Parts: sequence; structure tokens; C-alpha cells
Amino acid sequence: MDIAKLAGSELRHAPDGWHAIVPLGGAKHRLWLPELPASGSLVAVDLPLDRNFDIRLRAARRFRRALEQRPLGPSPLARSILTRRRLILALRALDGWLEGNSYRQIAQGLFGTLRVPDRGWKTDNLRSQTIRLVKMGLRLMRGGYRALLRHKGKGKYDAS
Repeated sequence: MDIAKLAGSELRHAPDGWHAIVPLGGAKHRLWLPELPASGSLVAVDLPLDRNFDIRLRAARRFRRALEQRPLGPSPLARSILTRRRLILALRALDGWLEGNSYRQIAQGLFGTLRVPDRGWKTDNLRSQTIRLVKMGLRLMRGGYRALLRHKGKGKYDAS
């Protein structure tokens, strides 16, 4: 692959270097290059040892696999289905709470009226779960959504 031969819409020059979007292997890889490498020259990957090192390393491995025409595997920022479902429920619970609904009404909207007990609501697990979802939604609303960009691995979501 010769980066210099990319179409104009995929390679841009900026004050800090070159930015490229390389569609390869069914994914779009975003590259930053301080300068354009000469055609046929070796290219090195420079990864800072910061808190995003693991994500950058997985992205670099995906890019290498794409260059080798091998299966890429999951995106470094991909969330599990359960995590995505919990985030969706948290935002829906937050919407209900911001509209002035009670926790019982929110739970009925999220989980259905049949799952919400008529008696014993104060000690029901669904009530506790609904309260946790509202609190999670509030953390996301107050800036915790940025944590979604800093993936911490499977099951280690933190919106604080």
C-alpha cells in the first residue's frame, strides 16, 4: 500500500502532519503521519505509553491484519451486547426521571407492567436496579459519557 497514492478525500495535510483514512479489510483505519513515507519504505508504529495504550495497540494490530488481508477481529472500542443494553436502559431511565416519573413508572416503562410487583415494591430488586440505572444515566449526563471513549476492557465500564 502506497499512502501517497490515496485519493484526495482520504489524505489531508494539517499543521501537525498528515491525516489519512484508509478503508481496508472492511474497516476505516485512521492514521496520523508526521510526514509522508517514501514509496516502498518501512513504516513504524509509535505508541505512547499512556492510559490509551491498550486501545492503540489493538488498533495497530487490526491495521496490520488488514494489511495482511487477515480477519480483523472486533473493534478496540466495541462494547458487549449486555453493556450496550445497560447503557440504553440507563439513558431511557434518565429520560423518564427527567420527565418527573416515579421509579415505579420508570420500571414499568423499561421492564413492563407485569414485572413490577403490586406489593413489596420498596424491597424489590427491580426497584434497586431502576434506581441504579437512573444514577448511571445521571453520571453519563454529567460528563461520564466521555468514559465510553476510554474503553477499559470487558465488563469494566465506569461512568464516574
